[in-house]
Amino acid sequence: MENSDSMFYGARPAIFEKAKMLRLSMTQHEKMLWQELKLNKISGLRFKAQHPIDTFIADFYCHKIKLVVEIDGDTHNSTHQTEYDQNRTSIMQNLGITVLRFTNGEVENGLTDVIVNITDTCNLLINRVDTTKK
Repeated sequence: MENSDSMFYGARPAIFEKAKMLRLSMTQHEKMLWQELKLNKISGLRFKAQHPIDTFIADFYCHKIKLVVEIDGDTHNSTHQTEYDQNRTSIMQNLGITVLRFTNGEVENGLTDVIVNITDTCNLLINRVDTTKK
């Protein structure tokens, strides 16, 4: 694995191609959240959609504060997928990345609450980044 200073954590070309395809076919809920994350709307931070990280593709990623935001649809309800998601989150956390997960329902029915949660987490992580630079 590449060192964690790279925003891609050693992702291979095939992952970049898959990410590009996923950006072109985002789900309705990803599009809803993307409207709120793009153009540095949250705390002036730049998020990237469908961002390669190692062997994974994060729904949304902010490298400055190492934050991944994932939106989980119904397919994430199976035992197998839940275990996969937990493993994936653990690997990202080992890379120093914070992972927030929301369901489609949370995005659809409580987008304002989702944005508040993301903003609060961003501000916490910004403060953490700022204090480690001093």
